[in-house]
Amino acid sequence: TWKNEHIVQGLLVQFLTLFRTRFTMNYVSLFLITTLFVAAVAIDKEPKQKKTIIGNPHLITWKNEHIEQEYLGQCDIVMVQDADFADEGLGLDIHIRTKIVRDWSYIRSVAIKIGNDVLEIQGSPNPNDQESHYWFNNKYQGEVEAIAGFPVMISKPTEYQRQYIIDLDSKYPGKGITIALFREFVRFNLNGDESVFGNTVGLLGDYKTGKKLSRDGASELNDIGDLGDEWQVLPGEPRLFHEVAHPQFPENCIRSENTRGDHRPESEVSFEQAESACSSSLADDPQAIQTCISYVLAAQDLGMVGDVLVMKLYHPELLL
Repeated sequence: TWKNEHIVQGLLVQFLTLFRTRFTMNYVSLFLITTLFVAAVAIDKEPKQKKTIIGNPHLITWKNEHIEQEYLGQCDIVMVQDADFADEGLGLDIHIRTKIVRDWSYIRSVAIKIGNDVLEIQGSPNPNDQESHYWFNNKYQGEVEAIAGFPVMISKPTEYQRQYIIDLDSKYPGKGITIALFREFVRFNLNGDESVFGNTVGLLGDYKTGKKLSRDGASELNDIGDLGDEWQVLPGEPRLFHEVAHPQFPENCIRSENTRGDHRPESEVSFEQAESACSSSLADDPQAIQTCISYVLAAQDLGMVGDVLVMKLYHPELLL
C-alpha cells in the first residue's frame, strides 16, 4: 500500500519464520532479527506519498476527500498551480474544462503547462472515433516527445482508451502525471509527494492541510459550486486551451441542475436502470459500480456497462 505495508509485512514474515524454526538463537540470529525490526520501523516512518485521482465521477483532494464533480458546473478551472515547480521557476499549471450534459458536469479536456510548453488533451463522445485528440503548443497532434524536458509517452490500452504519461523521474524519481481518457471522459492522477506538489494551490486545496481554500489562502470553502467559481480561470492567468469556450470570467461558471439543487429532468436512461445494470455486472466492486453509474448517466448509454467491465478487468487503476 501507499503506507509501504507490504514491505513491513514481508519483514515480519521473515522474522516469524526464523523464530519458529530456531528455538535457540546465536548472536548471528539475534543480530538478523534486530536488523529486521529496525528496518521495519524505519520504513513505516518514511514520509508518506500523496496521490490524487482526478476525473469522473469525482475528484479526490490532497486530503483524500471526494469532490462530486457533477456539481462544478461548466467553465475553465485552475486545478493545480505552482509558480516555482521543479525549483527552477519552470512553473506548473493544470486547468480543466468542464462541460454540462443534461444535469451532469464532467471534465471534457485538460491542459497542462510546464515551462513554456502546453499539452492539451480532450476525449471524444463518438464510440467509433479512433483519433488521439491532443494539442501540443496549440498544434493539433503536434509532435510531442517531452514537455519542458520531461518525457511524454502516449499509449492506447484499449479501443476506447488513451493514456498520456508525463515522466518527472529526471527531477523527481518515480513520480509523474498520468492522463487517461475513456471515450469523452478525462481522468488523470498526480503521483508525487510534498517535494513535487507541496506548494500547489487550486481546486484540489492546500497540499499540507488538505483544506479547500479560496484564492486568499485563508478562507475555507465547503460548497463545491462556490469552490469551482473561486478557482475559475482569471484574465491574468495563462490561457492554456487552444480555443475559447463559454463561459469566461467575469461571467460565472454555468451551474448544473444538480448544483442548484433542482430535481433531475427526465432522461432516456434513469438512475434506477443504470444502477441495476451496473450492479448486475460489477456486484463485487462498489467503487466500480459508482463510476459505472456516472458514465452511463452522463453518456445516456447502457452499453457503457460493458466498457467499464473491460476497464475493471484490464485497467482497474482507472476506476479508483
